[in-house]
Amino acid sequence: AGATGGGTMETGIPVVVVLLFGGANLFADAVSMALGNYMSVRADHDLYRSELHKEASEIKKNPSMEFEETVSIFIDQGFTKDQATQLTSIYQQNKKGWAEFMMTNELRMEHPDNTNPLFTSIATCLSFIVFGTVPLIPYIVVGSDGSLFIWSVAATAIALFLLGTLRMRITKTSAVRSVGEIVLLGSVAAVIAYIVGTFFST
Repeated sequence: AGATGGGTMETGIPVVVVLLFGGANLFADAVSMALGNYMSVRADHDLYRSELHKEASEIKKNPSMEFEETVSIFIDQGFTKDQATQLTSIYQQNKKGWAEFMMTNELRMEHPDNTNPLFTSIATCLSFIVFGTVPLIPYIVVGSDGSLFIWSVAATAIALFLLGTLRMRITKTSAVRSVGEIVLLGSVAAVIAYIVGTFFST
């Protein structure tokens, strides 16, 4: 959107410049998003391991206090005190499982091992490139036609709709919320990018 805001053949800026500028910006943003995602997932893994180590140490140093805390958790989940005590006694036989139970139910931290930071970052990068390339397709296919901007807007709308539909299928939320939010936020971002591109072109 920023590249289209900068202009095309109609404003004296060749289509190839729009493609180069848009492509360079797209790949830079994709790599940036991927690296950010990688660092975020790695941080989640490191934090979980650190807290798990602390929880295991607490169980080892003060098992009676941890026992009472676990009983309280089971009672809050609807078990009677006798049932809660029996369940806690079972966990007491497996210190690793006990520590992981406390991580989930006391600290509300889910085990992140199923999330691979490398695969997640690659998926983020590829997704960003695929959906980010859509607005540039008209400039590749149509060339220097005067209706390029309209084609680009239409392609962007389609990409946002598909992204919203994908989100709806994954999150199982309503179509209005899933598609509507993606289209609205994407449109706002596109308008801002277009305004910035127009500003710098002047």
